[in-house]
Amino acid sequence: MTEPWAISGVTVRVRRSPRRRTVGLQVRPGEITLYAPARVPLVTLRQIVDARREWIAHHLEQYASRPVSTWNFGDGGTLPFLGETLHLRTVPGLRFIRRENSELLLPPGTPEDTGPRVERWTRRMCLPIYQQLVNGAAARLNAIEKLGRVQISTAQYRWGSCNAQGDIRLHWKLSRAPLEVLEYVAVHEAAHLLEFNHSRRYWALVERALPDYREQRDWLKEHGHTL
Repeated sequence: MTEPWAISGVTVRVRRSPRRRTVGLQVRPGEITLYAPARVPLVTLRQIVDARREWIAHHLEQYASRPVSTWNFGDGGTLPFLGETLHLRTVPGLRFIRRENSELLLPPGTPEDTGPRVERWTRRMCLPIYQQLVNGAAARLNAIEKLGRVQISTAQYRWGSCNAQGDIRLHWKLSRAPLEVLEYVAVHEAAHLLEFNHSRRYWALVERALPDYREQRDWLKEHGHTL
């Protein structure tokens, strides 16, 4: 490529894989990624992207117009957590975050200090629920013997992942989503234990385990940026 290849000022990144058989296009806030088999000529990839140029530009524009989500981690704020709403309260003299019923008690500090503390607490507390949901999803799919470890993810643009060893990761920010959405991501990744792709057979597995998965997937596409 002799010069930057961009749409609406956003550079198109090409990621090739010898295992991939089809071309896939992904548009995220400020990012365009083209996933392609190793041997597809660059000129062919350009033609594919150019054919969808208006669609790509429209999605980039939509992302850019969305308000940036801000979180209030100060006294009196609220935090969605695994289907509940926790009310934040600062307690003088407290050293560590502690939950009491529907309250999340916080040590005194600035928002810059409290945000990372809440993240660490969230990551620690949501892991057992994630493990329970993924194990349940794998059992429904008769794939429990293929399941490896269930861990927390901090990936920038992926809500979940499943590797060849059967290890599944779910993003800690999903704890702020409705439980139905979290369950969908658990099923989505567990289905990869049987089909390591996004073929029709794969989506049939997802639908069998979660018939209303499309509704939850659409919620995540529309509201995921607010998490």
